[in-house]
Amino acid sequence: MNLSWLEWQNLPWIKATGGQWRYALRNAIAMCLALSIAYGLQLDEPYWAMTSAAVVSFPTVGGVISKSLGRIAGSLLGASAALLIAGHTLNEPWLFALAMSAWLALCTWIANHYQNNVAYAFSLAGYTAAIIAFTTVNITDISDLWDITQARVCEVISGILCGGLMMMVLPSTSDGDALIKSLNEMHTKLLEHAGLLLQKETTDNVRSAHESVIGQILTMNLLRIQAFWSHYRFRRQNNVLNYVLHQQLRMTSVISSLRRMLLNWPEPPEVLFTAMHELLNELAKSDCNKYRLAQILSAAAPGDKGDYRHQAFWHRLRYFCWMYLNISRWLRLFERADADTSLSPPAVPALARHTDSAEASWSALRTFVVIMLGCAFTITTQWDSGDAAITLAAISCVLYSSVPSPSSSVSLLLKTLMLLSVFSFIIKFGLMVQVSVLWQFLIFLFPLLITLQLFKLQQKKRASLWAQLIVFGGSFLAVTNPPTYDYQSFLNDNIAKVCGVMLAWLAFQILRPSSDKRRSRRHIRALRREFLDQLSRRPHLSQSSFESLIYHRINQLNSSRDDQARLWLLRWGVVLLNCSHIVWQLREWTSDSPTLLTMRDATLRDLHQIINERGVHHSSLTETLDELQEMVTSLAAEGGARETELAGIIWRLFCSLSQLQQALPEHARSPA
Repeated sequence: MNLSWLEWQNLPWIKATGGQWRYALRNAIAMCLALSIAYGLQLDEPYWAMTSAAVVSFPTVGGVISKSLGRIAGSLLGASAALLIAGHTLNEPWLFALAMSAWLALCTWIANHYQNNVAYAFSLAGYTAAIIAFTTVNITDISDLWDITQARVCEVISGILCGGLMMMVLPSTSDGDALIKSLNEMHTKLLEHAGLLLQKETTDNVRSAHESVIGQILTMNLLRIQAFWSHYRFRRQNNVLNYVLHQQLRMTSVISSLRRMLLNWPEPPEVLFTAMHELLNELAKSDCNKYRLAQILSAAAPGDKGDYRHQAFWHRLRYFCWMYLNISRWLRLFERADADTSLSPPAVPALARHTDSAEASWSALRTFVVIMLGCAFTITTQWDSGDAAITLAAISCVLYSSVPSPSSSVSLLLKTLMLLSVFSFIIKFGLMVQVSVLWQFLIFLFPLLITLQLFKLQQKKRASLWAQLIVFGGSFLAVTNPPTYDYQSFLNDNIAKVCGVMLAWLAFQILRPSSDKRRSRRHIRALRREFLDQLSRRPHLSQSSFESLIYHRINQLNSSRDDQARLWLLRWGVVLLNCSHIVWQLREWTSDSPTLLTMRDATLRDLHQIINERGVHHSSLTETLDELQEMVTSLAAEGGARETELAGIIWRLFCSLSQLQQALPEHARSPA
């Protein structure tokens, strides 16, 4: 048995840093303060105030504000729904069950279509209604419904206000500082990513590195949202942050395009690799300027004006350098800007967010079935603790329907509730029954909460377990006003809560979420459908919107263990993204020669022939690649400047499409 954790230096209170102590103290004081205020206001279930303070315990100011707003909006919406549903259907149990199941299913469906505050608000609206409505099934006076609803809302708001107050008293690291630091680190990492991809040797970690970079950029969008709520300065410069994130995403596609050209170039000149090494070193310097980059690029410029490969690669490499400098400039302007500075970067839409409607509908159906089954069992058996079981089942179904692995998340919650059942029994009937005033219980609760908070910060692998112990601990201890110590009722409620989570776990096993393979197929079909829209004369999505949408879809399977599903989604996303860049470039490319314009239009038509929503025609792909190669050869033979430029663009398209030949036809049809 390893007892090293009992050593003095490994104790959580000793090895905790100053930041960890501040976080633990802030949240522990907020939870105890919320419990005391709710108890002082004589609310019947003050432990919900403590739970609410625990839920909004974000490490940053912006996170607390944004989550608090979502929680308040969701709680008010859920309370209103509970009043309407219970007030009109409480005397008709089956109608009540049907209405609550429908409301929870609707909240699940909407929450799965959004992210961040909107999703959180509708999740809260769902299970807040469940918490209120299911506890009113045994009331005889309808006026009690308003009292219960009012008490739950007051408890929630008390917890949120206490969390906000403690964030002001013991503030954490600024959201803006964290965002600026992350943006600069990501900017540097893009150079490292370029160095990894733009080398002679092919490494095995290229795909995982590309996925990681995409995921980190999209994650910074969450930091942008938190910074938006933390300070007026970041709300004023939100357009700059959005533009920088778009540019960083585009840079990953430019790096991918350069790599595809190198892989399809039989013998690239050594001078290019030397130049790329010097360029990356120069870009890493804080005093980098265009003049020095131009000198390096000039040394690597193609000597033969008819060498379309060298010309295309050189122009794309120059575009990469100018884009990197542009992002650096906007980052400097953003860091130096104060609350009165107004910056006007090029307008770009918000980063695209899209949810699989089929998966959202399936999750809504699962929630509806679980709540109806729970209500049917409770109505039939007249189970006294049925409301606790249905409430936990509702929380599990709504909360975990949109996580990457819901079954494992529900399993962890089930483990947490079993631990809490034993622990809360010991605390309630061993300690709480011995105390007569609240402050005596707080003497025990306060150091316990601090210890759990420190464990959550220090044990990263078990952070989810400790977080759930903190959040659900209050409902199991059930500090009520006046306190009750009914042994039988306590055991029945705890067993009911575990049974409710087990019902949700069973639902996730039977009505399983789509496998990663099926999700990959749906995303790939959607990518092809959206790419065909890009080929139309008037696309519905702009180039930036389509680009961010592709990266968002790729990131949907970032945590998947199905390597084949991730591989094909990433491959299709990169191919179609590179092709879309070329399509927009071909649209803007003009010439006085009707022959060149005809070849340009023929290239766009060829894309329609080889790609459709169902997949790729491999016979047409081979023919199109041969035609593209013939076009490139004929254009290069003419030797004109415009001919060489068009040949380079078409060759880039050839390099992108050739990636679809890496699998056999039967394998290629599998994700289609």
